[in-house]
Amino acid sequence: MAGGGKHSNASAFKKKSSTVTQHEEENSLALVLQPVQDAPIISSYNDRIRPLLNAVDKLRHLMITREGIQLPTIVVVGDQSSGSLVSLNHLPGICTRVPLIMRLQHKSIPQPELFLEFNGKVVKTDEEHVSEAINLATDEIAGLGKGISNTPLTLEVRKNGVPDLTMVDLPGITRVPVHGQPDNIYDQIREIIMEYITPEESIILNVLSATVDFTTCESIRMSQMVDKTGERTLAVVTKSDKAPEGLLEKVTADDVNIGLGYVCVRNRIGDESYEEARVEEARLFESHPMLSKIDKSIVGVPVLAQKLVQIQATSIARNLPAIVKSINDKLNLNVAELRRMPKKMSSLSEAMTAFMQIIGLAKESLRKILVRGEFDEYPDEQNMHCTARLVEMLNHYSVELHRNVEGNPANNFLMEEIMVLEEAKGIGLPNFLPRSAFLTVLQKKVNGILSIPINFAEKVWNYVEDVVISVIMQHSDNYYQLRLSFRRAGHNLIAKMKERSVNWVMEMVEMEKLTDYTCNPEYLSEWNKLMAQEDSFMKDVLTNEERPSMVKLEGFGDIEVEKLRQYSHVLQQAFDMKMRMTAYWKIVLKRLVDCLALHLLLCVGNLVNKEFEIEIVNELMGPGDGIERMLEESPSVAARRQKINESIQLLKKSKEVVAKIMDKIGTFSD
Repeated sequence: MAGGGKHSNASAFKKKSSTVTQHEEENSLALVLQPVQDAPIISSYNDRIRPLLNAVDKLRHLMITREGIQLPTIVVVGDQSSGSLVSLNHLPGICTRVPLIMRLQHKSIPQPELFLEFNGKVVKTDEEHVSEAINLATDEIAGLGKGISNTPLTLEVRKNGVPDLTMVDLPGITRVPVHGQPDNIYDQIREIIMEYITPEESIILNVLSATVDFTTCESIRMSQMVDKTGERTLAVVTKSDKAPEGLLEKVTADDVNIGLGYVCVRNRIGDESYEEARVEEARLFESHPMLSKIDKSIVGVPVLAQKLVQIQATSIARNLPAIVKSINDKLNLNVAELRRMPKKMSSLSEAMTAFMQIIGLAKESLRKILVRGEFDEYPDEQNMHCTARLVEMLNHYSVELHRNVEGNPANNFLMEEIMVLEEAKGIGLPNFLPRSAFLTVLQKKVNGILSIPINFAEKVWNYVEDVVISVIMQHSDNYYQLRLSFRRAGHNLIAKMKERSVNWVMEMVEMEKLTDYTCNPEYLSEWNKLMAQEDSFMKDVLTNEERPSMVKLEGFGDIEVEKLRQYSHVLQQAFDMKMRMTAYWKIVLKRLVDCLALHLLLCVGNLVNKEFEIEIVNELMGPGDGIERMLEESPSVAARRQKINESIQLLKKSKEVVAKIMDKIGTFSD
């Protein structure tokens, strides 16, 4: 892992680097090019873990992480000043500006095989040119210059003697952009690092320079954010020969909580060969007065390689059962979702079948919520609990009707009736109540409430329209090409039903204005009850010597009667007409409520059982090849279907991969 701003030197294999910094340039690819001859991991151990590692590598190659399934991964992070990864260092000149996935595989072959995979292609290379190939591939991925990219580059190495290991080497952390780097280079690198180290399955290989205070390292701070206990963090201390003083205390005190321990290494210097570097490293930790005191179990590249292989094998064995379960669960979910999606239609007969199914399902939903009062399909959507909402609207309509009749019934008591009687008088018998006068008052009262039943009918149909459109849209959700036709049919249908109801309401109101009739016995009962007060009222108004100004009348309250005394000749007729109108008006209001309620129930029933299907069929069977349009799948559904199918194929391949390796899980349970 090299910093995103480090300069490269493509000829580093053939000549000495020109600066001390270049001499010390390290890269995680040391294990790539040189076998760890003295490490016991190159044995039957490799043979046992290779199938596990191959399985995980295949899953990574399939990009199973796109399905939200995380894989055990060794992630290499470090500050730019740390140099690149620890002693795995035979490729100077590498500028790590992208996540570099290194797959090392021990294979008994005469010549190493190296491949780069990026942007959907595979490029073969060799040890001599791998640095140059990586830099060229990086330029293609991240562009020329010093910018970075989160698109990974994979290096696969098959070579005799290398440990079986897969790691992801990330760009080094830099806080201050250098020339050619974007101003937010730190944020970009941090985002990449956090993406890779956050999953619980990741093993964090933290590269620390012996020359710095570990507690100040940015890579330590990042790893501690996601691994507070350090149980999945291993630290590698580079440049041990540059700052030997106090190194023993640093790695034993563990002030930064490294749960998997430390490994101290010596960087390759100048044009040392890998073998020479390892000999010098062994001599350093054996003979240096300070470094020789460090336990030999935590020093040297061979020890590091062994630790990484063991940690990796344990992590894979521990996580593989959960990975298998996640793959199966995700596969089952996707298969179930695919089955729920509408079948892709290829013929008119299939389209017609689907069309009739939509109508059938929509009708049944409407019957349940509009007619039967069942709302199991919409338990949490109160607006779709239709019978309850209709009852609420009807009750509000009734209250509004009764409230609108008059404010205080005692105000101007009998004056309207007197004025009408005065204008309706003619030559005839005295004390005879003209029917025309009664009808005049009745018509005036009906006209006063005319807008209320009409507004109520419109309000109900507006509500029903919202419900119908919502149900249609829900059941035609997967047929975008028909939704406009369905919506238009729904609007047209409700417009017709609304017009029909409004016309019916106006006819009903006209009937109430036309004549005064009821067979309801409550009318006579109420009239007789009111008329029982006539004698006492007339006496108080006309003959009572005390001439009270206020008279109490049951049902009306305190009546101001002084001005009534001047109309004594029509007062009895006015009282009779008032009581008749009061009794009859209660019947009218009940009739306006009851009849409109029954009418709307009938119309809603007809809408669901007859009108709905006819209107939808007429709309879709009309000009425009409506049914044929069902053969076209909506872009969103087509894209979703393709995505699910691709996911299913990926998960099936992944399932095959893990199925072949499950019998290996118990190998590393220790």
